[in-house]
Amino acid sequence: MSRMSRHGDLNRRKVPAGGPPHAYAQPVLRILDAKSGETVPAVAARRALTRVEAHASGHDLTALRVLLTTDLLLRALELGGTPVLPLLIAHRHQVELHAAATALGIRPFEDGRDLAAGLGEVQVVHVTATGGTLPATGAGLTVAVAPADGPDAGVLGRLADPAALRLALLDAPRGTAVHLGAGALDAAGRRLGRLRQSVAHWARSPSRPVPEKVRGRLRDAWEDDLDVPGVLAVLRWMENQPEIPDGARFETCAYADRLLALDLTRDLGRAS
Repeated sequence: MSRMSRHGDLNRRKVPAGGPPHAYAQPVLRILDAKSGETVPAVAARRALTRVEAHASGHDLTALRVLLTTDLLLRALELGGTPVLPLLIAHRHQVELHAAATALGIRPFEDGRDLAAGLGEVQVVHVTATGGTLPATGAGLTVAVAPADGPDAGVLGRLADPAALRLALLDAPRGTAVHLGAGALDAAGRRLGRLRQSVAHWARSPSRPVPEKVRGRLRDAWEDDLDVPGVLAVLRWMENQPEIPDGARFETCAYADRLLALDLTRDLGRAS
């Protein structure tokens, strides 16, 4: 199966010549560790509890992008059967960050590390802005998130649909800086609205399973270093495949939305 990821052939590039260890015989999420510069499994071999820490140093678009990346990582891990514990590490603006996370459809965070004591997790993943400083005890993997700028973080309170900001931030690779210029959020909102209308239209047809080739491309994308732009590209590709029935298009979008959390099925049953 051809890959749609920007990273190329995962098996050739990222797995040693001897092949993956037995514990990783099944496809798993692999992620670039900013500390080592290596792409490594983001899951423990036994799929035991994984603690994911979001390190937010302020209340701006970069901090929101850190929270969003953490949310994607949590969702991808859970889709693969890995239990997770999400923690928010922030010395300031905790109330505002929790409120922003809720508005963006981000999983609720716990505060601090004390809750993780004694839980026996064998994997820890830190998510931080590029160049962010981790505590001296910051063992585990580090996922770096490039900065984002544009409207202030208070833009969420002015948006009719905060999912437009979620889509605008999802649409760029995590390691690429994002500038949300004038009109960017309006464009994202229109794009999201069109996709939701298509999903509502497809839902009127008899349900069909997600085609295996489509499911494979989606999993290939998000398991390859959380390539969410690749996931969105698969959805755009699917729309132009006439052999895929509308019922399968609907199920595909519902399946992908378990990761994207864009509320793609929101308009089901609404009058056209």
